[in-house]
Amino acid sequence: MTTRSLLLAVAAMRLSTATFAADARTYQVTGPVVDMTGDTITVQKGKDKWEISKSADTKTSGEVKKGDKVTVMYRMTATSIEAKSGAAKPSAKSHGKSAAPAAY
Repeated sequence: MTTRSLLLAVAAMRLSTATFAADARTYQVTGPVVDMTGDTITVQKGKDKWEISKSADTKTSGEVKKGDKVTVMYRMTATSIEAKSGAAKPSAKSHGKSAAPAAY
């Protein structure tokens, strides 16, 4: 599973929560269905496979089966955020050196 697929799966699980879904930007992916389970749909887009979670609340028009071309609308919503402590790294421009020139 690609990182993109994992992120999409996690984000799509939040679609049923109206509070979060109302604030999130909507995205879409279009392509043929390569796999479907009770709680996921996998869509081929170019060389990538997009695995997106779905719930009983997911609206579906018509009967969707493998091989059908579909457009999936989804939202990316964080399910958790973990702060990492530690000092910020110096910028690539300064390389940790002082701005003043060295005295000779």
